[in-house]
Order: sequence, then structure tokens, then C-alpha cells
Amino acid sequence: MGGTESRSFVIAPQWIGDAVMTEPLLRRLRARGERLVVGALPWVAPVYRAMPQVDEVIEFPFQHGGLQFKARRSIARQVQGRFDTAYVLPNSLKSALLPFLASIPKRVGYLGEARVGLLTHRLKNPKDKPPMVAFYSALSGDKGGLEQDRPQLQLDPAQVVAALATLGLERGGYYVFAPGAEYGPAKRWPAIHFAELARALDRPAVLLGSAKEADLCAEIAGAAGEGKCLNLAGKTPLLQAFALIAAAKAMISNDSGLMHVAAAFGVPQVAVFGSSSPLHTPPLNGKAQVLWLKEDPNYQPPLDCAPCFQRECPLGHTRCLYDITPETVIAALGRSPAP
Repeated sequence: MGGTESRSFVIAPQWIGDAVMTEPLLRRLRARGERLVVGALPWVAPVYRAMPQVDEVIEFPFQHGGLQFKARRSIARQVQGRFDTAYVLPNSLKSALLPFLASIPKRVGYLGEARVGLLTHRLKNPKDKPPMVAFYSALSGDKGGLEQDRPQLQLDPAQVVAALATLGLERGGYYVFAPGAEYGPAKRWPAIHFAELARALDRPAVLLGSAKEADLCAEIAGAAGEGKCLNLAGKTPLLQAFALIAAAKAMISNDSGLMHVAAAFGVPQVAVFGSSSPLHTPPLNGKAQVLWLKEDPNYQPPLDCAPCFQRECPLGHTRCLYDITPETVIAALGRSPAP
């Protein structure tokens, strides 16, 4: 490139948690002089707006499912000639199609879904599931230190102040609950436990989630009692939700995208795991406390069924979540370092 800044187009994953896990990769690329433009679906785009190393975010008009060839070809024409390199983070064929149609000279990604002709630089998918940060960071081509990186998100302090002022909240004056989990109920700590926890805490709980989780959050708020919860599920733009997480005293969540957001902001947190495993997707945060009965030597009988990675408990009892008590979460909050 003759000393000029390299221009790179990053095709983002479709889930918030995965998007957070890509931040160390983008930090590496920016540090070596690449100018970064990220193409992302609308519900993921705010994650990249909280990454200072990203110069521009292009929101894709795509929906779940389907190739949507015409829409991809249209965007490819708009970006053609702008980039030297494309990093294709998802493993699907359709995600690799746009950079190919845009004739971006160097196209980097993992092998998958017959993408051999669409990518110019292909990495083999690892046999054993590596930590997600290392999986994405390997696309940089760097060697070593990939697993030590921790995602970091940043917001303009004025954004945080504005979000708090809009809702009449004070920094550190509330907890955040994220009781949802897109994958299914086998990843969700029971609503009644969240309600009992809200009643026991010394500050109100702000409930965050998507519109799909509004009823779940309403159930928690109703069971907790008047004045204990502020239900904002489906009512806040994602960047405003990020601001509320960043300013919270602590966050309590399931294994979800917002769990990874809290970790990237360095917020004290308790992460409750059930059907999934913190060995693969833990909150990468020195202030995080992970609760997983599979690794509790005092829990009897042992959970031989965990992790099952199912949407619903195949045995019908969901002991892995129901047996984590609110008192256990409160104790874990006491072990989490103060902000």
C-alpha cells in the first residue's frame, strides 16, 4: 500500500454477544494501521458504535434467513472500490457473498458452507471449540496472545449522563437485571428468583431486554413489588441500555449478549449459567462472578446432564438454574469488587 492506511471492511456476526467478542480483533487491526468500517445488522450495529477503533458502521437491511441476493448486490455496488481487505466473521455463505460481489481483493474468513471460491484467505475451523475471542482474533493472522485479550467497550461520558438524566437515575444507584436469553428457557434463571432478589437488594433493579422479553420483565416487576423494579424491556435503544449498564452498581444476568456487554464495560456482575458452559463463553471481566452448579463440588447429586446446550431442559427439571438461589447470587455480589 506504499505506506497509506489500509482500508478494511468487517462483516459482523448477527448476535450481540458474538459482536462483543470481536472487539479485540478490531483493536488489533486498528493498531496496525487499518481503517475499519463494519457492516452489521441493525440490532448489532450499536455494539460497534461503542468501539472507538471503528471509523464507520454501515447498517445492513437484511432479515434473518434467505440469501437476499439483490440487497447484497446493491450494497456491494455501493462499497465497491472502497476497501483493500474484508474480514468475514460469520461462517455462512451469504456473509461472504457481499465482499465477493464488491470485488474486495483480499477476503479473509473461516472455511464453511462452500465458501472456497468466495474467500481468498481461508482458515480451517478448529476441531475443539476455542474461546470466542481467540476464534475471531485469529483472523488477524497474528500469533500468540489471542486468548489473553478482553473485549472493551466505551461510550462518550455525555451519553451516559444523558441516559441517566432521562430516566432520573444516578450512577451506582441501581442494579441492572438482564433476565432474558434469546436461545431459550434452559438458559434463563427463574423469574421468581429474580423477583426475590429484587426484594432483597438495597437499591432498585432496572430490567433490560428486548421487546420479546417485556412480559418476562413485567412478571418479575409485578412479583417483586412496587418500587423495586423499573421495567425498561423493549423501551430503550440499545446504546441507551449500554449506558445504563455502564453506570450500574452491578449487573445480574443469564448467559446472554448483555452479559458480555457488561463484561466489556468492566461492570461488577454475577452471571448465572445453566444449560450452557462458561468454559466456552465466560464473561471476560475481572469483576465477574460466575455461578454454575456443574462445577460446584458441594452440589448433590452432581449435574451429569450439564451442559446440555438445549433450548429447553430435556429432563424437565432445570435443576441447573432453579437450584441457584437468590441468596447465592447475593453472596456472589458481595465477592465482586466494587466499581
